[in-house]
Amino acid sequence: QVQLVESGGGLVQAGGSLRLSCAASGIIFSINSMGWYRQAPGKQRELVASISSGESTMYAGSVKGRFTISRDNPKNTVYLQMNSLKPEDTAVYYCNANIRGVPWSANVDYWGQGTQVTVSS
Repeated sequence: QVQLVESGGGLVQAGGSLRLSCAASGIIFSINSMGWYRQAPGKQRELVASISSGESTMYAGSVKGRFTISRDNPKNTVYLQMNSLKPEDTAVYYCNANIRGVPWSANVDYWGQGTQVTVSS
């Protein structure tokens, strides 16, 4: 089985920074894409940023230029550096990873438990 464990959320003032981390553990043969999603109260979950196994990145328009996604493959970890935070960035942030457990298995999407990010004005 695979687990994704997130850390780094918290309360920050507008204009501040936070760094989220998400480490995958368990039976892992390979990790394809990794990404961060967020869900604010009363809203649908949305993609914030993603990074492929080849480290190509994609960002939502609302965070482009402020957030940076990166990954450490030996550590099976993905990061989200969030700068110039705004109150509208307040949400629960979820880590996602597309993982193949053993060579002969299909890739499966796994999710972290979520970490709260609150930006005060």
